[in-house]
Amino acid sequence: MSEPEYALRPNKTQIKREIKVLNQLGKELIDLPDSSLKKVPLSDTMRQAIKDGQRFRRGALQRQLRRIASLMQHEDIDAIQLELTRQKQPSKQQTAELHQLEQWRDRLIGGDEKLLTELIDQFPVIDRQHIRQLVRNAGIEQKREKPPKSARLLFKYLSEIKRTTPHVNENDEPQSNPLD
Repeated sequence: MSEPEYALRPNKTQIKREIKVLNQLGKELIDLPDSSLKKVPLSDTMRQAIKDGQRFRRGALQRQLRRIASLMQHEDIDAIQLELTRQKQPSKQQTAELHQLEQWRDRLIGGDEKLLTELIDQFPVIDRQHIRQLVRNAGIEQKREKPPKSARLLFKYLSEIKRTTPHVNENDEPQSNPLD
């Protein structure tokens, strides 16, 4: 005699956890700006459901999140989560550029005239008088232990100059890095 076979049903707690994860993922997708949402691999139906969810509030939003969670079962969840994780992490290049700008700012405030000359040579659009004034004011603020307003303005100015100056083509000779 064989043992009676029982129908295996999924664990309710596990199902609730999975639904909660899908709801959270749906909420993250709804909160994304359109430019970031375009990069996420989604079906047209899911994309439309997310667009609708962006318009809703309170109860309607909760119903739409449940709908998105049910539609999510037909999507590649791993690819979606991978893209969301990638978008949340700043790229290594962006981080390196921020560190470079911080070092430039700190060296300029410290009185590095050689760096200032190299920056003016590398970025001809720099307003010499303006950058010298920012450096001088930042130094004064630092000595007087005041809030670093001019240091922030200097960082912002350097960032803007670097962003608006065209990059060197691969065929051209690269310019020397002022940090070397």
